[in-house]
Amino acid sequence: MGDPLVLEMVREEERRTSRTADFGSETNEQSLSSRETSFLISEDSTPAKRYNLFLMRRLMFKKDKQSKDSIFFRDGIRQIDFVLSYVDEVKKEAEIKAERRKEFEQNLRKTGLELEIEDKMNSEDGKTYFVKIHAPWEVLVTYAEVLGMKMPIKESDSLPPEKLPFSCMLGPLKLARGVKHPHPEYYTAQFSRHRQELFLIDDQSSFFPSSSRNRIVYYILSRCPFAIEDGKKKFGIERLLTSHTYSSAYPLHDGQYWKPSEPPNPVNERYTLFQNWARFSYFYKEQPLDLIRNYYGEKIGMYFVFLGFYTEMLFVAAVVGLACFIYGLFSMNSSPTSNEICDPEVGGQIIMCPLCDAVCDYWRLNSTCLASKFSYLFDNESTVFFAIFMGIWVTLFLEFWKQRQARLEYEWDLVDFEEEQQQLQLRPEFEAMCKHRKMNPVTKEMEPYMPLQSRIPWYFLSGATVTLWMALVIACMVAVIVYRLSVFATFASFVESDASLKQVKSFLTPQITTALSGSCLNFIVILILNFFYEKISAWITKMEIPRTYQEYESSLTLKMFLFQFVNFYSSCFYVAFFKGKFVGYPGKYTYLFNVWRSEECDPAGCLIELTTQLTIIMTGKQIFGNIQEAIYPLTLNWWRRRKARTNSEKLYSRWEQDHDLETFGSLGLFYEYLETVIQFGFVTLFVASFPLAPLLALMNNIIEIRVDAWKLTTQYRRPVAAKAHCIGVWQDILYAMAVLSVATNAFIVAYTSDIIPRLVYYYAYSTNATDPFKGYVNNSLSMFLVADLPNNTAPSEKRDFTTCRYRDYRNPPDHEQKYFHNMQFWHVLAAKMTFIIVMEHIVFLVKFLLAWMIPDVPKDVLERIKREKLMTVKIIHDFELKKLKENLMVDSSEFAKEVILRENKVQLAN
Repeated sequence: MGDPLVLEMVREEERRTSRTADFGSETNEQSLSSRETSFLISEDSTPAKRYNLFLMRRLMFKKDKQSKDSIFFRDGIRQIDFVLSYVDEVKKEAEIKAERRKEFEQNLRKTGLELEIEDKMNSEDGKTYFVKIHAPWEVLVTYAEVLGMKMPIKESDSLPPEKLPFSCMLGPLKLARGVKHPHPEYYTAQFSRHRQELFLIDDQSSFFPSSSRNRIVYYILSRCPFAIEDGKKKFGIERLLTSHTYSSAYPLHDGQYWKPSEPPNPVNERYTLFQNWARFSYFYKEQPLDLIRNYYGEKIGMYFVFLGFYTEMLFVAAVVGLACFIYGLFSMNSSPTSNEICDPEVGGQIIMCPLCDAVCDYWRLNSTCLASKFSYLFDNESTVFFAIFMGIWVTLFLEFWKQRQARLEYEWDLVDFEEEQQQLQLRPEFEAMCKHRKMNPVTKEMEPYMPLQSRIPWYFLSGATVTLWMALVIACMVAVIVYRLSVFATFASFVESDASLKQVKSFLTPQITTALSGSCLNFIVILILNFFYEKISAWITKMEIPRTYQEYESSLTLKMFLFQFVNFYSSCFYVAFFKGKFVGYPGKYTYLFNVWRSEECDPAGCLIELTTQLTIIMTGKQIFGNIQEAIYPLTLNWWRRRKARTNSEKLYSRWEQDHDLETFGSLGLFYEYLETVIQFGFVTLFVASFPLAPLLALMNNIIEIRVDAWKLTTQYRRPVAAKAHCIGVWQDILYAMAVLSVATNAFIVAYTSDIIPRLVYYYAYSTNATDPFKGYVNNSLSMFLVADLPNNTAPSEKRDFTTCRYRDYRNPPDHEQKYFHNMQFWHVLAAKMTFIIVMEHIVFLVKFLLAWMIPDVPKDVLERIKREKLMTVKIIHDFELKKLKENLMVDSSEFAKEVILRENKVQLAN
């Protein structure tokens, strides 16, 4: 039992505390204190060192000098695991809300939780009450068993993984071992309160990490009843938050992020995370993933593991993409196509047909010299290689991610993971709207039930809304196309009429001007549509009345991804696969709405315009997203503090500091994953047109990791810890995009790039043996008789030439089938289709081979899982056997005493 003097001092200290501490209700608090004391000193197996630790912490604490940054109750012993806040109202519902709060808090006490209320007079704004919640040991062990938490039973004897070759070169990127692995690796087993001696419990106050403690408390809060209304039991903190009975519910951060905690507070993991993870000067360092998991839970930890792994894999793609770009840069001046276009004797002598009706004049091909050189940067021989490489890279990324995920499941004790109960819990909105009840076949309890016919109208409305908004995106894209056509004609006529702009025209052509301004306008439209659709999609999803939180998140994921896919990628699909493909030819052009002539590609191809579009949208989205993520919570938090009496965090309590922070929300990770997946689409779907896309994504993600870490650590309340063993439905979306990317890149190389027409000319039509590409530009341009131009489309000024050229493969004016497609057109088309089929089959074959060769779970992980299961069974068996022997020894000794006693009685009787 320990030193009697120590026990007496503990009892005396507890008696003094129960007399002096005021917890709102003196009688109630005395009973809590005595109950806690009786528990602490009645546990037979508790070693004396626990009492010494208890005594030291208790004597270090002085109530009248309690730190404002304390995370304990007023007694300095019981740790605050959760905080609820509310504000008194003078409305009609005030009495109802007060009654609900009273009932809710009484029921929380009945479950064993301990509460302490801070009066509004003690709060900084003078309006807010704070309810501090502590989970004692009995509650923790009970619900740890209910939730199936795995806790350590023995330190692992597995050897650490072998170091990779040249790992010493990565030393500057590594964190200190104590930060990267704050705890040793253990064998674990599901916790059982009847086998507490089996687990490594050195100190009850620190045995359960703070993330596990707040998860247990939230589990109780989400199931605690607060009223019976209309014959139905109402329960759960989420419903009370929705009805504004409580204004907030959150677990506390460990302390202030800019300084370590002081005794008696435990180690401030928030400070450690800020110093080693959230600082931008650590952008080159690895992440402390175990520490993130311990502090925020597995669900948030999984996101940062995925983001970090994706960023690491992007490094390889970025290096290869940069090499392809450098190849294009160094070989740009040797490009036969751009050299012919820029040559005054070739491109300078070719007269091109007007690019718009009436106001546009004839122009010389060498005016697009600069654009053709820029186009070659991304449209060269390396484009095909990079498109095939990225098809293989995306397969390796997904296969290696499955391995990383499997390794993580072992390291984080998620091998036998079951879906988080909070995700499967009925939503309060669903219960409120349901008028029918049905027996759950699993629990055999009556649950709210909504017939399918009641949901069908909302499903139709939801589908119609999503379709309408996607149609609106297409309409906005068409509006941008109309803008480009109008600006093109206006700019072309303006440049032609003003002689002073002739020099500008050499590098700022009408094509480049409309491409840049149209892409910027399109990006602004994308952001505006995205802002409004986020609000509407959340409202529509609520109207569908999903049954569980998991159904709600899945439904919202589908809506948001479909819309953002169309919103962000539609303009890129248009430029890649539609622009310049249905133009017609001079004298018989196609018109949009019979007014605007269809857009044409540059003589060097549409690839440079696709590159421009992709660069502006991708870069703009990333810059805007990072600024928004950093500025938005910072501004909100500043405004909240400004409304308080003081503006300094140093002057008010730990729970008030966290109360003034922004809420991360249940959908916080949803938007982070959505942002990453949309970026993944830019990197894979159109990467053949822009090899630098992986490099831009890599640079963004390096910043993104630190921005997300900084805002979570400094600007947001601590989220409730939750478990997750994978990235969920996002993994299926990544697989779908990976398959689609093979097709899109094959079509970009075939139809948007100029590679296939050049190869067809090289092998089938070139007549120059020494320089096979010579004459390609002239071969790729068809001839048109100026006299055949209709009067309403021809330029007003007469010229002294009789023909002009346009980009297509058609018969000349003197042919019997003039202006019909010639044989070379069909040869090029056949070559394009052949390339698409061959490239897709090669990439898919390699993908399937790699997926077959790379196991989902690494061999060493399988062996360690088997080893842990074997050791766990052995440890539990030895424990139970030892316990059985002890019981048998006790029983046998008692039996022997009883036999001797009976013999003595017989002897005395004789």
